[in-house]
Amino acid sequence: QVQLVESGGGLVQPGGSLRLSCAASGSILSFNAMGWYRQAPGKQRELVAHINNDSELKYTDSVKGRFTISRDNTKNTVYLQMNSLKPEDTAVYYCNAVAAFPGVEYDYWGQGTQVTVSS
Repeated sequence: QVQLVESGGGLVQPGGSLRLSCAASGSILSFNAMGWYRQAPGKQRELVAHINNDSELKYTDSVKGRFTISRDNTKNTVYLQMNSLKPEDTAVYYCNAVAAFPGVEYDYWGQGTQVTVSS
């Protein structure tokens, strides 16, 4: 059973920083890709940042230049460094992992961590 546990959320003022962590119960090298999604009240869940096993990165336009996704394979952990936070970044942030096999793909999700950007 794969478990993803997020941490690092909280309340921060506009312009501040937070670092989210996602610790996996097993080796993250077993996943084809990992990423961070977020869901604000009344909105659909959206991809924030994504990293695959080739360390190729992808970001949604609204966070480019402010957020950085990274991974530490020795700690089985993926991080999301968030700088210059804005009130519109307020959301529940979810860690995601994808394991792809011929003909089937498995998605795993963490429980989410709340990020609130407010003065």
